[in-house]
Amino acid sequence: MNEAIPQGLVTAAQTAREQAYAPYSNYTVGAAVLTAEGEVIAGCNVENASYPATICAERVALTAAIAQGKRQLKAIAVVTVDGGTPCGICRQVMAELGPEMDVYISDDVGNFRRTTVRALLPDAFGG
Repeated sequence: MNEAIPQGLVTAAQTAREQAYAPYSNYTVGAAVLTAEGEVIAGCNVENASYPATICAERVALTAAIAQGKRQLKAIAVVTVDGGTPCGICRQVMAELGPEMDVYISDDVGNFRRTTVRALLPDAFGG
């Protein structure tokens, strides 16, 4: 993958993070998905007083991509203040929708590392 692509994806996730609605945890997260067509689709976490109704940034971005008819997902970037990794639910959704995706995990100043969906969830549920 071109070196500029991960940085652009991380930047898109950083921008999305600015829109996060996190009044309960104050832990804002941004995500951006790269489609096979080269499009970037972003999302942010949206919390709710009824905690199970909260949706993570990764799932916002992934489901927005699916809603736009994008089925081939190449990569996802996730940005948090401290470079936190996706939760288990997000890992399973990534395994369902983009099992071959690269995953870029970044802190809020842009220090990122690359991993894969399979590395994050080696024994994912299958269809």
